[in-house]
Amino acid sequence: MGELANCPKCNVLFVQSQFRTVCDKCFKEEEKAYETVYKFLRKRENRKAQLDEVVDETGVSKELILKFIRQGRIQLINFPNLGYPCEKCGKTIREDRLCEDCKEGIHKQIHQLEQEKMISDRNKHSARETTFYSQSPKK
Repeated sequence: MGELANCPKCNVLFVQSQFRTVCDKCFKEEEKAYETVYKFLRKRENRKAQLDEVVDETGVSKELILKFIRQGRIQLINFPNLGYPCEKCGKTIREDRLCEDCKEGIHKQIHQLEQEKMISDRNKHSARETTFYSQSPKK
C-alpha cells in the first residue's frame, strides 16, 4: 500500500507507491518525455548519440533521461555511446553504480581498515599476555 507524499515536481499531494514517485499529472508528462526520447533513440542515425546530444535534440532534462536509464526503460546495450555518471566521481559508466576506479579504491580502503583492525587486535592480545614481575623492596 502506498503512502501520502508531496510530488517532488509540483508539490501536489498524491499516493506514492514503489513504482510511482510523482503525481499522475507529472507521471503523464514523464511518459510523454520518455516517448520523445525513445522515438529519437530508435532512429538508426541517433543510436550513437551521447547523453548531451539526446538532451539537446529532445528537450528532455538530463536527470529525467538518467532516471529512465536507471529504471531500465532505456537499455544501454542498444545505445553504445549512452551512459550515466558514477555516483562517486561522475565518470561516465554503463553498468553498476560506481566506475572500476572507484570500486578499486573502496576495496583498497576496506582492505587497509581490515589490516589496521588485525594489527590493533593483535596488539591488544599480546598486551594481555605480557606478564610483569616485580620485586619487593629489600628490608
